[in-house]
Amino acid sequence: MSETVWPTLTDLQAWRHDFHRHPETAFEEHRTSGIVAELLEGWGLEVHTGLAGTGVVGVLRGARGDGPSIGLRADMDALHVTELNDVPHASVNTGRMHACGHDGHTTMLLGGARVLASNPDFAGTVHFIFQPAEENEGGARAMIEDGLFERFPMQAVYSMHNWPGLPVGAAAVHSGPVMAAFDIFNLTLTGKGCHAAMPHLGKDTLLAACQLVTQLPALISREQEAHKPAILSVTSFNAGDTYNVMPEQVKLRGTVRCFDMEQRSRIEQRFRDVIEATAKLHGLEAELDYRVSYPATINSPEHAEVCAEILTGLLGAASVRRELPPSMASEDFSFMSQACPGVYIWMGNGEDSVSLHNPKYDFNDRVLPLGVRYWVELTLGLLRDGKLPAAKS
Repeated sequence: MSETVWPTLTDLQAWRHDFHRHPETAFEEHRTSGIVAELLEGWGLEVHTGLAGTGVVGVLRGARGDGPSIGLRADMDALHVTELNDVPHASVNTGRMHACGHDGHTTMLLGGARVLASNPDFAGTVHFIFQPAEENEGGARAMIEDGLFERFPMQAVYSMHNWPGLPVGAAAVHSGPVMAAFDIFNLTLTGKGCHAAMPHLGKDTLLAACQLVTQLPALISREQEAHKPAILSVTSFNAGDTYNVMPEQVKLRGTVRCFDMEQRSRIEQRFRDVIEATAKLHGLEAELDYRVSYPATINSPEHAEVCAEILTGLLGAASVRRELPPSMASEDFSFMSQACPGVYIWMGNGEDSVSLHNPKYDFNDRVLPLGVRYWVELTLGLLRDGKLPAAKS
């Protein structure tokens, strides 16, 4: 076998800082995906571009011959956030920022590809999946619709996300649910505008909207089983233009999150019931756009055990957390893990890290070598040492 080439921390920082400096949002990751494709081609991988527009898949076949196929996935997109960090690698794209660490995820998967390409000491195939548009736009679903799993058959798929609050050198592995399902809604209430001094001449959309904002959360607190977490949040309330006019329309929007799919359906139906009843009570028209967005991300237990074993060897048993509660945030890796057995882990970004989606967030560069080593050790464990769980019939 040839000598294994490990990228230095300087190499990894250079890639990560360049991605951070030039963030691109959903389906606009042309520069990022171009760099990814160029690097993969330079290391001898078979590179496929254009899935979901800007997605990239690098294919690496093991030197030991035929064997199973796995997928390793990283997200590439940034957020519509204005960066407040005063660092040399701060965003130069106004109103766009890597506030969720996808620059680090892309860098770690590139590092893993570099190491494995230099010495592919395994039997089988690795598909390095660089995905666009994780934030809100369902890039994973778009890649699947573009034939990801038909063109690149695999027995399992894996991903990771940095996790603020978890120490550097620690990781979390869940044996079941890890991230919640995510639905969004837009509600428009239309009544009859009037002078604020004569509300009896109108149909009060504001009063009805305020009642909904206070009543809708009761669909969770009073109707859902306490051991099944769920959240309903109204996140936007738009109405009115001046002091002395009762507005004709009010627009609300927000999210619904949970883990249980039957519960998800019940919440949606009761949500519709309450809106219909409130609109009827106040004599209003209600236009509801309710979108079922991301499913829950649920790890395969058998594959989670393998990931935990690999991480234990890498970080030590005390640094692998198995008891952490799942997050009510959402992740479109769920589409991939629905179609193929999968595991999504959390890698600590530091106890002092600011939260994800914060304008002062920055990926912790100390995590980069750990992420690279995890991808390498996971691949070798699965495809060289035969730890890939057998597919269920």
